[in-house]
Amino acid sequence: MTFPELEQAAPSAPSLSRIKRSLVDQAIVAATAARWADAAETNRRLLEYGPDPEAQNRLAKALWELGDLAGAREHYQKALALDPTNRIAERNIDRLKLLLVEAGEKTAPADPTSKAPVSIFVEETGKTGFAHLIELARAKVLAQVNPGDYVELVAEGKRLIAMSNGIRIGVVEPRVAARLLKLIGNGNKYAAGVTSLGAQDVRIIIREVFQDPRNYGKVSFPMAAKSSDLRPYTKGTLLREDEDLEEDLEDDVEDEEIEDLDRVLPSEVTPDEAFEEEPDELEEP
Repeated sequence: MTFPELEQAAPSAPSLSRIKRSLVDQAIVAATAARWADAAETNRRLLEYGPDPEAQNRLAKALWELGDLAGAREHYQKALALDPTNRIAERNIDRLKLLLVEAGEKTAPADPTSKAPVSIFVEETGKTGFAHLIELARAKVLAQVNPGDYVELVAEGKRLIAMSNGIRIGVVEPRVAARLLKLIGNGNKYAAGVTSLGAQDVRIIIREVFQDPRNYGKVSFPMAAKSSDLRPYTKGTLLREDEDLEEDLEDDVEDEEIEDLDRVLPSEVTPDEAFEEEPDELEEP
């Protein structure tokens, strides 16, 4: 004698797999739309099906965006406990140690409109380059900055100021700024996005978005390093969690979140040669 209603109560392995896959997709769609509360709740539902370091990382990310630094640390720690080789969790725990001291357990939620458009992160020879920020803002300010955030570049004398959400977060390193400031003076326009953050380190990618006719033939990044290893994250978002390129990307948590992902440039440093003065190149005829 069979009991169909009991047979249907426990989903088969393939069915359970589909349920979990659906929840992962829902969580990522919510994150893509910066619906962080929904993303957090969906990852919590996913964790009801059992331990999952990837879901713990995603939940930690959502809580961080919501301003819950203590909660983010807790779930990164759980991810690391499940997977001691989890580099993303380990690095973010290190960053949060400093931020929790400087900013406290709660900060203001991230602005949903703060994410940079995908196009900024797409590599294009001569038009994109990487830079460090110096003179960084206080940790409490940087606690609200995350990989993938849009950065506005503002010329201020001989310095190029980096702004995010209307707040000054740092200054573009001089070797990069010197060349770009001359091109900006002649009408070029640039946009940038955060590619990675450490405890006391912020890296950005800079893209030429408009070339003034006066700068025709003048390349913004003449010898910028080309990278063939682009790092995926989530559909429509560019949230960089790693500071180093990994050869085994298929084993990395963020890489397994979605298939057919948008891609993010690694946080490489554009070599000094890219910003060396070229004789008379930037001088007015």
